[in-house]
Parts: sequence; structure tokens; C-alpha cells
Amino acid sequence: MSDVVVELKGVTVVAKANVYFHGKVVSHTVLMPDGQRKSVGIIFPGKFHFGTDKAERMELTAGECDVKVDGQAGEKRYTAGQQFEVAAKSGFDIEVKAGLCEYVCTFLG
Repeated sequence: MSDVVVELKGVTVVAKANVYFHGKVVSHTVLMPDGQRKSVGIIFPGKFHFGTDKAERMELTAGECDVKVDGQAGEKRYTAGQQFEVAAKSGFDIEVKAGLCEYVCTFLG
């Protein structure tokens, strides 16, 4: 379990929202001072599948969700302060059963 991310300092935020699944998942791109790209977002209740181009680390900052990473057996529940990684050219199913799930996604490599 890691510390919950509460603030990203010295960043550039892209104002244009990334909207998926008819507004059930919304994020904004964040450019870190070192050039690394992240996104900060929110997921409303529902079940969604995301494909990955690059490897990703998803850090939950609030709420909870069930995740099944492509190629892995079964799903696992994650709560605020926990994280999971997804390989490049892969994907994952994520389900939020109630409330909101907030996250920071770091694009790796």
C-alpha cells in the first residue's frame, strides 16, 4: 500500500477533458516537470474496459474498484492508497460498484 496522492506540484494541466463511456470516466492530462505524462480522473459506477498502448500504473486516491488485468486470473479489489500496473499493449476491466473512484494514472515508458 502506498501513500495517497493528494497533490501534484509544478505541473501543466491540459484543460481539454478526456471523456470516455458517455461521461462515466473523465480525466485530464497532466505533464510533469520532467516530461512524464499522467492523467488524473474520476470513474462513476459501471464496468469498463480500457486498452493500453503504453504500460500504466493506476493509483487510487479515493473510492474503490474491482480490476481484472488482461491475462491475469480473477479480479482484485483496490481501495484508496493502492495501485496496480498494466503492461503495454494490454488492457483491464474496471468496475466501480458504488460511489466514485478517483485515480492518478502514470504512463510508464
